[in-house]
Amino acid sequence: MKVDIKQLDNSYSDQLIDLILTIQQKEFNVPITIEDQPDLKQIESFYIEPGGNFWGAFIEGELVGSIALVKFDERAGAIRKMFVKKEFRGKELNIAQQLLEVLITFCRENGTDDLYLGTVMILKAAMRFYERNNFMQIEKENLPVSFPLMGADNVFYGLHLNQTV
Repeated sequence: MKVDIKQLDNSYSDQLIDLILTIQQKEFNVPITIEDQPDLKQIESFYIEPGGNFWGAFIEGELVGSIALVKFDERAGAIRKMFVKKEFRGKELNIAQQLLEVLITFCRENGTDDLYLGTVMILKAAMRFYERNNFMQIEKENLPVSFPLMGADNVFYGLHLNQTV
């Protein structure tokens, strides 16, 4: 199976909403709705225009994963909407890793030095994934002031990107 990673725009909103809400609500029982995430209907204005981006992983035309970058500072960004469909997770296809690498490459090419993210304690596999990728857990009060907090998040990570190649 070949994984194809593409930049997403508003035309992918419905597919993204289906992917993300299914994982949030059905798999992890997170009480969140599309009304809580209006950004999913405004990919271009919320993510891309301020300097971030949104990518999707496709297998045979089906959207199976996503990752987004919110630029909240000239040199810093937040990782958002990192999701991979359950049946496509794991090392075999390595979709999460590929998505993260695309995002980090974009950051390096666009002068973003620091990445931050919030997640929830229940997502142990996600926490291990970020830790394997050199993200360091940080206290909420040590986040940048302008970091866009999400209500549910209770575990936070940061990564300083070394700009030297």
